[in-house]
Amino acid sequence: MDEYNRFVDWDKMDVTVQSQDVKELTCTEFQELKQLARQGYWAKSHSLRAKVYHKLISNIPCRTVTPDANVYRDIVVKIVGKRNSSSLPLPEFVDDSLVPTYCLNAEGIGAVRKIILCIANQFPDISFCPALPSVIALLLHYSRDEAECFEQVCRILACNDPSKRLIDQTFLAFESSCMTFGDLVNKYCQAAHKLMVAVSEDVLEVYSDWQRWLFGELPMVYVARVFDVFLVEGYKVLYRVALAILKFFHKVRAGQPMESDSVQQDIRAFVRDIAKSVSPERLLEKAFAIRLFSRKEIQLLQMANEKALQQKGITVKQKRQNVHLAVHAENFKSEIVSVKEMRDIWSWIPERFALCQPLLLFTTLEHGCSLSRFYSHSEGHEPTLVLIKTTAKEVCGAYLSTDWSERRRGGNKLSFFGTGECFVFRLQPEVERYEWVIIKHPELAASGSEPENHASPASNTLSCRGSLSDPSDRLSPFLSARHFNLPSKTASMFMAGSSECIIIGGGDGQALYLDADLNHGRTSHCNTFNNQPLCSESFQISVLEVWGFRDTMNG
Repeated sequence: MDEYNRFVDWDKMDVTVQSQDVKELTCTEFQELKQLARQGYWAKSHSLRAKVYHKLISNIPCRTVTPDANVYRDIVVKIVGKRNSSSLPLPEFVDDSLVPTYCLNAEGIGAVRKIILCIANQFPDISFCPALPSVIALLLHYSRDEAECFEQVCRILACNDPSKRLIDQTFLAFESSCMTFGDLVNKYCQAAHKLMVAVSEDVLEVYSDWQRWLFGELPMVYVARVFDVFLVEGYKVLYRVALAILKFFHKVRAGQPMESDSVQQDIRAFVRDIAKSVSPERLLEKAFAIRLFSRKEIQLLQMANEKALQQKGITVKQKRQNVHLAVHAENFKSEIVSVKEMRDIWSWIPERFALCQPLLLFTTLEHGCSLSRFYSHSEGHEPTLVLIKTTAKEVCGAYLSTDWSERRRGGNKLSFFGTGECFVFRLQPEVERYEWVIIKHPELAASGSEPENHASPASNTLSCRGSLSDPSDRLSPFLSARHFNLPSKTASMFMAGSSECIIIGGGDGQALYLDADLNHGRTSHCNTFNNQPLCSESFQISVLEVWGFRDTMNG
């Protein structure tokens, strides 16, 4: 253990790792490594963890010319000189206020800044990398000297495997990962997301902290366990653990008043003191219990978010700025929802569209109750938002991912299209968002007519969660032929439109039907669930609005 002792303050370190016998790691198969990492096989031996890190990092495929330990020895004196390492100014691409020390001694704390400066010298293309100080500080605990730590970090940064994402190095990559995390929270942590919406003016800003939770606030013993698995499994692990943190925060703090004026600060404090609530083993157990999308699906979503940011003018060389734009109160006016309610809806939509401002396309108060005018004003816009207020003061609506012009592919027949990002929601009398669901039997959804001899139309036209024998039957909500250039068979049916009616498959057995005169509508409700219906089974429409998404940067 002595050779990895140089930068460690053993008075701060977990005492259990000092007394463990040094084991050897002989396996090379991915699945076995994956299980050992998750079980914490090398977590109780400081020396073994150091050797495993060295082995895993040395196997990362890198660019041909990647700075090594010899480069560090050549440049460190020129760059640092005789300056006091503890007061060295850091480059702009890291947060100077967030340089974790973990269990480092004074020499190790100074070494973090020296290595950061040398990396900045060798990687001029890095424009934003807030996780870097944490990664360096962690690896110093398991390095024989500064040069070895420098080389290991360089290999992580220089990874050239396109299928292996490790550390974000540009603001574009970082911001798109925050948007992707927000999308995942919206899907997998709905209770926590509901709390964030209730206590925060800008949930996107809260979710932009997700990497800070892992690489800044999380205690040493936790971040090391996360890093064990991260080096084996990659970036997806980080999403899992951050989602688990948010779930535990909601569980522990639900029903309690916030400890500060900022939920952002409360989550940071919770993560710093996470040992009071959750063990490292329990945190990882929770993280891997989440049935997350596949790596490919997450990569597609990340690419879509990056593209949306690029269209807003964000570049790889961009320095950090606030690109989150909540609904502007001074420019918003609806006869159905308030600014606060529209912001709540905005928190549910995919993050790449939450960058935009709402644009009123159609309202029955101005354009009349005509389905043809509904189509003519809505076509050419993707996505759109439909808001409905009934004569009974109920308010519901739908987020629609696909341009209504797609309905023409079916000619005069009722044509089904759309993606799983579609959903329906209710705002009055109570707020509820219903998860997406596939319209499974389109032949049973006769336009404008009730199916006969069945208690619930939704049981015929919609696929309820309880009725699917195999979860793989359900398409990922982020697979879309239109957005991701995938084969058309991967797209599915969530919207339908003809000259006679509109059908929207929302979720949890909810379906919304609108007649051609836009005066009358009805809903279907699958009785498999105890959730409340979208609104009355049959209703009269008081006002209907269609909103598009206006690009505020490109006009």
